[in-house]
Amino acid sequence: MNIKNTVKGSYRRVVLFLFDVACFIGLDVAYYIATHYIAKEGTSVSQLDIPTFIYNSVLLLLTTVVFRILWGVYNYVWRYTSTGAYLRLVLADMCAGLVSVTISYISGYHIGIWFFISIASLSALMALSARFVYRLIYKRRYNLRVHYEQQINAAIVGAGQLGAYLANELKSNPNSAYRPVLYFDKDESKIGGTIAGLHVYAEENAEALLKKYDISNIIIAIVGLPLEEIKRIHELYSALGCKVKIYDSPVHDDTEEVDGKKKRIIREFEIEDLLFRKPLDINGKKEFEFYSGKTVLVTGGGVSIGSELCRQIAKCKPKKLIILDIYENNAYDIQQELIRKYGDKLDLSVEIASVRDRKRLDAIFANYRPQLVFHAAAHKHVPLMEHSGCEAIKNNVLGTYNTADMAEKYGVEKFVLISTDKAVNPTNIMGASKRMCEMVIQCRTDSKTTFAAVRFGNVLGSNGSVIPLFKRQIAQGGPITITDFRIIRYFMTIPEASQLVMQAGAMAKKGELFVLDMGKPIKIYDLAVNMIKLSGFRPGTDIEIQEIGLRPGEKLYEELLIKTEELTKTDNNMIFVEKDAPLTRTEVEDKIKVLTDAVTAAENELGSEKVKAAIKAVVPTFHDPEELNEKAAKTKEFKDAEKK
Repeated sequence: MNIKNTVKGSYRRVVLFLFDVACFIGLDVAYYIATHYIAKEGTSVSQLDIPTFIYNSVLLLLTTVVFRILWGVYNYVWRYTSTGAYLRLVLADMCAGLVSVTISYISGYHIGIWFFISIASLSALMALSARFVYRLIYKRRYNLRVHYEQQINAAIVGAGQLGAYLANELKSNPNSAYRPVLYFDKDESKIGGTIAGLHVYAEENAEALLKKYDISNIIIAIVGLPLEEIKRIHELYSALGCKVKIYDSPVHDDTEEVDGKKKRIIREFEIEDLLFRKPLDINGKKEFEFYSGKTVLVTGGGVSIGSELCRQIAKCKPKKLIILDIYENNAYDIQQELIRKYGDKLDLSVEIASVRDRKRLDAIFANYRPQLVFHAAAHKHVPLMEHSGCEAIKNNVLGTYNTADMAEKYGVEKFVLISTDKAVNPTNIMGASKRMCEMVIQCRTDSKTTFAAVRFGNVLGSNGSVIPLFKRQIAQGGPITITDFRIIRYFMTIPEASQLVMQAGAMAKKGELFVLDMGKPIKIYDLAVNMIKLSGFRPGTDIEIQEIGLRPGEKLYEELLIKTEELTKTDNNMIFVEKDAPLTRTEVEDKIKVLTDAVTAAENELGSEKVKAAIKAVVPTFHDPEELNEKAAKTKEFKDAEKK
């Protein structure tokens, strides 16, 4: 605690309190003089004794002080305060007046209701006026010209309640980086008017007004704006040379809500804002109830999806959360984050281990006895796994097999595998290994443990994804490299992915393969263009985009996950279950043996030819990438991307 600031705050409150008392006494004296010499017949204080007048004056003063303290009137720093603070003062004085009148009449020393109305009203008016004048003087004195000259002229898009609130906040804060100049709005009833001291203009006049007032920043402040409209506004003002920002909660915000709302800030646009797809609708109450009081283990708990799962699970107040990861730096980061946020309220353990190591897994499961397991540990980089196929098999397939065995051995209630859309008709070792993981899970329908898998597309911002790569390339001045200008992908955010997994875990019953309706696919080229624009550069002029050719095993498109005729609906209209007949345990064991034999045969080699031949043999839906890429232009996925 800063002692100097505490003393300064106490001094400020004492001075304000003494000022109010002095004003009240002055009003009392003035009232006595006025009623004694000027008041009409029958109301003169001269007809009352002095003790009665003093008694009622002290009574009103004490109740006024008490109610102002109870309503927190003296806690406000009035040079920065808002309308709510003024309203509190008025309500406090109204309550004080009513209580004083009541006590006065009950005690028998009443002086007349007009005394209380007059003094209480004038006291409140004087207090309000003094604070308002002080605020104006402070703003004029301390809103330094030097800082004012450093402020950036900004226009607010949206002259509604949120826009007015933002304008008032920016104008009242001398340290604000922005100086609000005007509004742009489409509502004809507002155009031409003035709101919060700023004129409202139609966006048709934007280009001329931006030049006239030297406006370089646009701030969108509209509640519930459709994503398509956000895109239109962003493109409109970006084309006019402005930096477009949004008054909203952070995209990756994990702060607690206050009164059902998250704190808003003026922030830069992020690529998630321009996906133009509604976020996944998740029933948080069911999640909370299901995970509350459970012991939960997350493998790969330090990676993108795994760490977000840990954050979401921690919110649900589990009995215990265990993070398992082979990479200690990632595990340490999420451990420290959760400790900072929850402290002793969260029973948290971190184990550094590989899912390849059965003995180590056995010891962990035996010690913690988890009730729920989320298996996110995996190698996922397509080109690297094409070269190091043995590692993909050992980590993805055998790692899943080991973890699933431990789950059964130690009576885990539910086991949820994190899968990928690359497992659909795979064209590479990584995708085929994940399809094999799904088979390992699906064959265990006779187990006391409930097994399920969740399949989804690319996750924005995850380790190894295209977003961090593009950001680095832009920061270096370009070029952005794309394997093929035609390439398309489905995208979702990290929170969406983790919440889908959480919901799947809650609803899983026996061997389901859950898939998500991810909307329309997005061209990676369009993604690159948007990211360049968001960074304040011009695509093709400031930052080049280069085509470098498809990588080994890479598809031009990831196939559509949602095919209605092959899926069963769930309670959530964005989550489906694929109708996929599972193999028997014996059939899966035979496939595992083929793969382990291939890994053993290739252990002295650097390449993956033997492993690739084996994975093709055990995953019947495996295709050569050239076979699917030749048909790409005729697919629904490509047509959807063209419509976007």
